[in-house]
Parts: sequence; structure tokens; C-alpha cells
Amino acid sequence: METIQDQMRQLKLVRIAEELPLLLQDASKREASYAELLQDLLGRELSAKQDRHAAMKTTMARFPFQKSLESFDFKFQPSIEPKVIRELAAGRFIADADNVLLLGPPGVGKTHLAVGLGLRACALGYRTMFLTASSLVASLTRAHQENRLEEKLKLLVQPRLLIIDEIGYLPLERLGANLFFQLVSRRYERGSILITSNQSLAGWGQVFGDQILATAILDRLLHHSTILNIKGESYRLKEKRKSGLLTRSEPYTEPGAEVEASS
Repeated sequence: METIQDQMRQLKLVRIAEELPLLLQDASKREASYAELLQDLLGRELSAKQDRHAAMKTTMARFPFQKSLESFDFKFQPSIEPKVIRELAAGRFIADADNVLLLGPPGVGKTHLAVGLGLRACALGYRTMFLTASSLVASLTRAHQENRLEEKLKLLVQPRLLIIDEIGYLPLERLGANLFFQLVSRRYERGSILITSNQSLAGWGQVFGDQILATAILDRLLHHSTILNIKGESYRLKEKRKSGLLTRSEPYTEPGAEVEASS
């Protein structure tokens, strides 16, 4: 037994090396065939490898937090159709290099859904990257200034799913808007982009400081895309009211952000 387990470890079959004695006992009780035992052993090792790869991809994605789709409160946001989220969670949009736009006011769960879909993408084996719009534009601008833009764009094209959070919270300068357009163009029909924004699509001209540029960006994003307009009350507003910090008659404004719902 020790010799077999040592050979398994040398072959990097770590999971079944650890579980081999119990697996053999279980197979004996069930009177499993050799083929059934082999299938069970290999299945467990494959599952362990997939778990390790998913964990590695999750770490590399750099999510700001980890919240699953299962923990999302669809009852609180009835404007979201759970069936659509389930279809997105299957990962077909990533395989087809389609895009997803989650639009709505602050606090309605856009980032939670984006992270949940990103975690599911990692579990499916897709390389994923999460960035806020401000950090993305800052890194592109820095790369441009240091003559490393081509290198940076190549890195940002590699993930099968690129999540860009919080488009529209701050207007972009001309250079940043142009660099964002270059990234969207590079990824067009090559990799999926998932965007969250507190602005309706009609307001993107102001976000990018140029209606023509915004139209060119949207033309590429919307060609193959799913758009979800999320309406309703902020989760944070709900919690404030629960704790008695805010009465129902008092307005609530997210610091530094607009609260008008997208249409």
C-alpha cells in the first residue's frame, strides 16, 4: 500500500494517494469491479485538479470579494430575471466571446452579480480578470506614458472574461477614453467583457467625453451582448433602514455617485 501511494504521489495523484485505503475498503464492500474502482479513483483525482485550477484562477482574477450567485437576493431585485443569470452562469457567453452589461443605480447588486459570474467562470476553467474602470484606465495610461501600451493590451486580451466594474462613476479624460476604446477593439469577438455601470447607455457620451467615441465603443460591446437593466432600492439603503439610521421619507445618495436608475 505504501509503495502504491508513493508512486501515486510521484505521478502527482495526490488526492487518491491520500484516500486510497478508504476507497479500496469501500470498493470491497460494494464489490465494485476493477473498472468501477479505476473510474472512481480517476474521477476523484480529476475533481481535485479542477478544484485546484479553479482556486488558482480565482486568486489570479483578483476579485474585491467573493460572493456567489447563490447568495444573491433575487427577491429583493425583482427586475432581474433569475433565468437569465442562470443562462449566463452556464458560461456559453464566454465560449462565444459575447459581452454582458449590468446597468443600474448604485447598490442594486451589479458588482455582486459580476463577481458571482466571474467565480463561476473560474470554476468552468476560464481565465478571468476583475478591474475597476478607474484602475484599468490608470494602468493603460501609465503603460502609454512608458511606451508599454502594446504589451499591456496583449495582457488584457488574454483572459477569456474581463470584468470592468464601475463605468460611469467618474468621467474619463480624452486619452483614457481612447485607450479604453483600443482595449474594447482588441477584445472584440476574441474575448468576453462584462461591464457594470451606473449610467444608462444614453449617458455614455458624457462618460467618455465624446459621443462619437462612445458610439464606437457601444457598437462593439453591443454587437453580441446581454444587457440587464437593474432597478430598485439599494441594498445599503435597505440595511440603513433596518438599523434605523434612515427613515423611509429620507433620501439616500451614494457618495460621489448618481442614483438615477438606468432605463
